Amino acid sequence: MALLFTSKKKESSIDLLRTYFDENQLWRTLEDPLEIGIKIIAAIRPKNPAKVEVVELTELIEFLQSNEFVKNEFSHYCKTIVFEKRLSKILTDAGILQDVDFWFEVKKRIFAKILPYQPELDTLEYVLNQIFYNNTDPIWLQKIPIEQLETLYDLVGFTSMYESVEPPTVLFEIMTSMTLISQRMSGRALESDVFKMVPEYINHESPFAAFEKELLQIEERIKTQEEHFITSDDLSYKQLLVLHTQCEEFVGKAFQNSSKFGITLRVNQNLLRIRQQLHRLKVLLPLLTVDHPSKIKSNSLQLAYKLIKYNCTRNNVRTFIKESTQLLSYEITQHTAKTGEKYITESKTEYFKMFLTALGGGLIVGILCIIKVLLSKLETSDFGHAFLYSMNYSFGFIAIYILGFTLATKQPAMTAAALIRALEDGIKDPLITDSKYEAFARFFARVFRSQFIAFLGNVLMAFPVSLLGIWLIDLAFDYNIAQTKWKVLVTDLSPIHSLAIFHAAIAGVFLFLSGIISGSVSNRDKHYQMFHRIKENPFLKRTFGKVKAEKFAKWYEHKWAGIISNFWFGVFMGSTATIGLFLGLNLDIRHITFASGNLALGLYGSNYTLDNWMLFWGIFGIGVIGLVNFMVSFTLSLGLAFRSRDIPFSELGVINRSIWRHFRNKPFSFFFPVGTNAVNNDSGESVP
Repeated sequence: MALLFTSKKKESSIDLLRTYFDENQLWRTLEDPLEIGIKIIAAIRPKNPAKVEVVELTELIEFLQSNEFVKNEFSHYCKTIVFEKRLSKILTDAGILQDVDFWFEVKKRIFAKILPYQPELDTLEYVLNQIFYNNTDPIWLQKIPIEQLETLYDLVGFTSMYESVEPPTVLFEIMTSMTLISQRMSGRALESDVFKMVPEYINHESPFAAFEKELLQIEERIKTQEEHFITSDDLSYKQLLVLHTQCEEFVGKAFQNSSKFGITLRVNQNLLRIRQQLHRLKVLLPLLTVDHPSKIKSNSLQLAYKLIKYNCTRNNVRTFIKESTQLLSYEITQHTAKTGEKYITESKTEYFKMFLTALGGGLIVGILCIIKVLLSKLETSDFGHAFLYSMNYSFGFIAIYILGFTLATKQPAMTAAALIRALEDGIKDPLITDSKYEAFARFFARVFRSQFIAFLGNVLMAFPVSLLGIWLIDLAFDYNIAQTKWKVLVTDLSPIHSLAIFHAAIAGVFLFLSGIISGSVSNRDKHYQMFHRIKENPFLKRTFGKVKAEKFAKWYEHKWAGIISNFWFGVFMGSTATIGLFLGLNLDIRHITFASGNLALGLYGSNYTLDNWMLFWGIFGIGVIGLVNFMVSFTLSLGLAFRSRDIPFSELGVINRSIWRHFRNKPFSFFFPVGTNAVNNDSGESVP
């Protein structure tokens, strides 16, 4: 049963009409007549518009119908407050990007939320700001039955907006707004940064320029002919719609080409602005047409609603951020998805190859653990330690990347995007005949076992390398470097004696950010054509030769994003503790592979005198730290990938159930490459 909101429950609107619009005509004596409109709308406005299904104005309409004098005075009042009020700025600006600087636009909208902009008094924008100031107003206004709105429109006695095109009539304002929007679009679309996204249009006339010309011709006809409107079957109007579609295709092609040419935030904002302006024109164009006399009224009501909606939602920060970052996050996750595919094993050969590369990563991490302990003994400032730790981590991670080794926790941020791409594509495998969710579960099992063997390889190598390294140093220099730090090294691994879980979560966030940096750098280099710049650089070709210049360009294209990503990941890891000291907070990082190396150092530093409980919590802590590293980085990356592809989070429930069913049926497939569901093309080995 529909929940009705009736004026019977909120009769103060009728009381206000009686008070101000009876024979005493009190509304004419007010210094600010808008006060009455504010009170009437406040009386009609539901307390919770989202829960109201229908907003009824029946009693208000009946009251006006039965009180001729009040109706006439109210009609005169409504016409007075909107008479000759300029409205073009709402149509051209409200809800449309005004600046391509992302952060400037965010700050401007947040400030406008706190202290809203107040326009000139002679504009309709000012009237709407005062009366319809609540963001929920468009919601409940849309729930008023159209028949009641049409009846109220007739009672108030508004004249047709098609009677005149002289300024400042409504139709004049609409056409002025459309002309201004088309001119802005046309200029923006021809800017070099935007136009290079669509090389297909280089030898063709800009559809925006053609649209602008056609629109001006139609407007000129409307101004000069007796009836100031056209019909929807008018040939010129149909041509205008075709050109509008071509403009939309131009923008769509530019966004589509972002995967080929890359895209910057500035270009993205330009394209987003053009797309918003095209959408605004799509709403305004039908207002030029009248096929039946009844459409005059419906067009007027449609315009009124849109004006209120645009004005109420003009400073929506959440929608702006979502629209502005969705494409960029898509391009970033596309890069991480491609990178993540190499971290997903399929055959037994790939599985054990992953184990070997993880052993290599553990080897380097074991050395880094020893170097960090040695660096901690240097007499330097906190900043000095932060710098040294950061460089130790950064160069170590870069070495792992360059040598083709694997650092296990770098995988989740990459593989999450690959998983989502697999879900999006439905796993286009001819051998898989069940639902895409079941296919996703199979794919997830491959990802999980790849993480598992990488974790295992890192931990199994980092521990003995650290132990061997500290023993060799002690043997050579008769100095146990962990003798004074062993208790801290071991205690920091315990999830109950320290903030190991929190610190592991911080490391997970940094792992996620490193994936974002990698995708951002790759996208930026693609947009600025770094490969072509290096390959064709005259100095490099003259100095090293064309072949070597091209090789260097290819190396840069494939490796640079990863190098920068690993460098900053190292900086994040090395500087967190110092930032925590500066802020007076217990901040630090815990990483599973380093935890394994630190346990070895702590064990040797204590001269193997660790009690059983300390050893137990240390080993247990390594597992917990690894799990938290994985869960945090994977969850954040998965959320970004979901958002970038506009996949609803409601799908997570179905996905989780599919994964659980697959785990119950084949639990070992999450840890080892067993089963017969798919065949590796190279080796012929069966994999799940």
